[in-house]
Amino acid sequence: MLSWLLCLVLLAVVAGLVIKIGFLKKSIAELRQELTEHFAEETNTLLVTSSGDKHVRQLTAELNVQLRLLRHQRQRYLAGNQELHAAVTNISHDLRTPLTAVLGYLDLLEQEEKSETVARYLAVISNRAELLKELTEEFFRYSVVLSPEQQIDIEPIVLNQLLEESLADAYVELSGRRITPTVQLPTEKVIRKLHRAQVVRIFSNLINNAIKYSDGDLMVTLTTEGTVTFVNTAAGLNEIQAGKLLDRFYTVETGAKSTGLGLTIAKGLMEQIGGEITVNYQKPLLSIQIKFPPS
Repeated sequence: MLSWLLCLVLLAVVAGLVIKIGFLKKSIAELRQELTEHFAEETNTLLVTSSGDKHVRQLTAELNVQLRLLRHQRQRYLAGNQELHAAVTNISHDLRTPLTAVLGYLDLLEQEEKSETVARYLAVISNRAELLKELTEEFFRYSVVLSPEQQIDIEPIVLNQLLEESLADAYVELSGRRITPTVQLPTEKVIRKLHRAQVVRIFSNLINNAIKYSDGDLMVTLTTEGTVTFVNTAAGLNEIQAGKLLDRFYTVETGAKSTGLGLTIAKGLMEQIGGEITVNYQKPLLSIQIKFPPS
């Protein structure tokens, strides 16, 4: 009789533990779901638990403390990022006007009679001033296209058509480097709902990158899944240099006239639209791939 009572007690204890574990699993699953929704929607709400278990409630409280800290850090980051964009825009604007004036006076000086030495010096000054103006313009474009306050107009974009147009627009620059692109496009239309100017900018930056670093060839492919790949021979690069091409302001000697912002802008724009950009280098081939998100 006593053994039966012990068995019943043990069964009751085990049943109680099973029920408690079940409630704990349910509470943890609820917390996990709340966390997932919180990060997906970036809401300011805190986590709430229906569990009466003190350990689960303590865990919820600690998670809320960390969420508050994370929210505060994110707000500081966004504020600092906006200030940086504003500063870059203002500096670029302040530099553009005097640079334009300097270049204008240099043009006037080049029309005057001068010695060969003075002419050579003026040519160097003009070249440096033009490069500085180009960098300033790139700074300005960088701050504008990546600004979180930029108004985005979404429309259906046929990637096949826009890619062809972008390559055609770069015909003069490509021909100047004796590059004849090999283009492979699907017969069916690849349509994505995107901001047209952003996509044009992305394609333009990738084409310009190929012009800077290609040894004379370029293959461009588009898949029906919305993946665009630019492949060209770049024997002058190595894996370390190729891996840094997406870094802000990075450039290599073969692209010394570059501002180092082109692929950074492309990367920022792809991130804005929820896409991806990757760089792969297997000597001597440089491959840059972008993946547009499904509409």
